[in-house]
Amino acid sequence: MDARVITPRYSVSPQISAEDLPAIADAGYKTVICNRPDEEVPPSHQAETIRAAAEAAGLRFEVLPLTHQTMTPENVALQRELYEGCEGPVLAYCASGTRCSVVWALSQAGDLSPDEILQKTQAAGYQLDGLRPALVSLAGT
Repeated sequence: MDARVITPRYSVSPQISAEDLPAIADAGYKTVICNRPDEEVPPSHQAETIRAAAEAAGLRFEVLPLTHQTMTPENVALQRELYEGCEGPVLAYCASGTRCSVVWALSQAGDLSPDEILQKTQAAGYQLDGLRPALVSLAGT
């Protein structure tokens, strides 16, 4: 597992496997959010397989599959509700961690400046400068 901390409450990761869940729980995470559609992975890595392992490890598991087409304001708000409304900290995963970082960044546009958001994602290893226009627009600045 390659968890990258964006905030003390929200970390992201590339694809995880069922075998990773005990270590994720041992690392102190309380909730796992899957942002990867099942169509992208073999059955061994689909959400329900990961869910079973997460729940066996005592973790809450949520699924919000995201693609470029489904990165809607509604799904951005739902992701924020999922990670703010649960016992934290949260580990969100997708193929590389980028989608999880993008959805977090978009969800923070009303609370943090574009510079603050991009600094946090960059510190976690995700260069999201292409999001700046969207972040500025969402922030109303």
